[in-house]
Amino acid sequence: MNSLILRTTTRLLIGVLLLFSVFLLLRGHDLPGGGFIGGLVGAAAIALYAIAYGYEHAFALLRIRPRTLIGVGLSLAVLAGILAAFAGEPMLTGLWWIRDVGPWTVKLSTPLLFDVGVYLVVIGVVLRMLFSLEEH
Repeated sequence: MNSLILRTTTRLLIGVLLLFSVFLLLRGHDLPGGGFIGGLVGAAAIALYAIAYGYEHAFALLRIRPRTLIGVGLSLAVLAGILAAFAGEPMLTGLWWIRDVGPWTVKLSTPLLFDVGVYLVVIGVVLRMLFSLEEH
């Protein structure tokens, strides 16, 4: 689509949408949200870019193949489950690492790792479907 308004708006919105998708991913760690909805928003941002600038430019923006995102995401999700087994807990049991770093409290956990895996899988699957439709 060759619309100056769409291209300009997309250029302004894509950063906000990608940042919002990461916010949803991290917010879902403790509140509603998480990897699935964050991944959908991230994929929608790149889909908007593909509509405005074309498939080739969106693929160049992504810099990584959607299949690779799917593979990395699945690996992270499986790793999140296996880490609990290595700690002697049932698979997919949440393990937490909470530390105070100055004025902030850093909370890392296997559920966050699982959410990041889901986030990458959702982005990869949606973009793979979108790019496949564009190719045909």
